[in-house]
Amino acid sequence: MIRRALIPMVLLLAASFAIPAPAADPAMATAQHQFDVGAYSAAVVTLQGVISRNKSDAQAYYLLARCYYELHDYNAAIAQAEQATRLDPQNSVYHLWLGRAYGMKADKEHSFFSARKVKREFEEAVRLNPAHIQARRDLEEFDLEAPWIVGGSKDLAMEQVNAIAAQDQVEGHLARAQYWQDAKKPDLVEAEYGWVLQLKPQRVEPYLEVVDYYSHQNNAAKMQAAIDAAAGVNASDPRLAYYRGVAGVVAATRLSEAEQYLKSYLASAPDRSDWPSHAAAREWLGKLYERM
Repeated sequence: MIRRALIPMVLLLAASFAIPAPAADPAMATAQHQFDVGAYSAAVVTLQGVISRNKSDAQAYYLLARCYYELHDYNAAIAQAEQATRLDPQNSVYHLWLGRAYGMKADKEHSFFSARKVKREFEEAVRLNPAHIQARRDLEEFDLEAPWIVGGSKDLAMEQVNAIAAQDQVEGHLARAQYWQDAKKPDLVEAEYGWVLQLKPQRVEPYLEVVDYYSHQNNAAKMQAAIDAAAGVNASDPRLAYYRGVAGVVAATRLSEAEQYLKSYLASAPDRSDWPSHAAAREWLGKLYERM
């Protein structure tokens, strides 16, 4: 009985001497906002201030890596992402973006050495979080596109497709469509995207992936059907303006309206790697003016 009575007192004393977790730096919210609106250089300055006050803030290093990635400074992105993974080695998202930064460096420098690091980081991201579908999609893409000498493999890509499909039906069809695109089997690609639309996902991204495919096929009617479905989920998504503009150019109808959509996208949407680029929007504007 005496020992049991002492337990609450011991816990109380331990709590009184415990080192409190550091409070989140309020500047992180500022940096995140700057990143979200595309002010990457300003976010870099803010984040450097955060890190100067706390050199063990893994989230700050990660967001700084994301900023450098958007600024196309891939060596700096790698350095910051590596620091984030050192501080928080169990974070799947950090490993994913480190792999992506290595990937851009490998493409830019045609480096097999960096390409091997890409696969290592993607595999680590999946190992740490098997439910991380985007990491699996990136690993699938690497296995499809990379030569065997750096670890590419169609069979391994299909393993990722099957693992994704086992977790999420919509994402499985998207992953399988990507696989059939690489295999140049358009009928199978169309079938997979048809399933995506039939399943009516409650996120915009699957619809936009379908729209993007049909934009490369110059199929305005199927683009518009997928755009309308996406708008039914989130009509305010800024990316819809880009795709509406592209659909107008592809269809060669209502070109003035398409011009306004593309200009609106350029004026209001941040230029970020996971959205249609501003360069692509300007290229479609060029095509539009040729048709005019």
